[in-house]
Amino acid sequence: MADTQAKDGYFYTEKHEWVKVEGDVALIGITDFAQNALGDIVFIDLPKPGKQIKAKDSLGTIESVKAAEDLYSPISGEVVETNGSLGSNPQSVNAEPFDTWMVKLKNIQTSELSGLLSAAQYKEYVSKLD
Repeated sequence: MADTQAKDGYFYTEKHEWVKVEGDVALIGITDFAQNALGDIVFIDLPKPGKQIKAKDSLGTIESVKAAEDLYSPISGEVVETNGSLGSNPQSVNAEPFDTWMVKLKNIQTSELSGLLSAAQYKEYVSKLD
């Protein structure tokens, strides 16, 4: 299994979102598996800062040449920032899915991280999908 499937230090959902906690902020994006399944990403719609999000709520949508999919938040918190460069360069998610965050949350519920998959668990999950 390629190391691009999951990175240590991140938490994962079965819907292929990732969350990485840096201090008191959580960065959220999609996995390599998700961007690969979507194909060339052409548009990403994200919430405005200040929006309160609960775990498993929709964070917006991501559109590719193949499909449009909802993005879901792995954990609860308040949107503090969205990645503004995605408006003009959404395909950066295809190029570097683990380095291209979409949303930053503050006031996060770190207790919810225990319900997410570790890198090893996510790799195992994805290996059963192939």
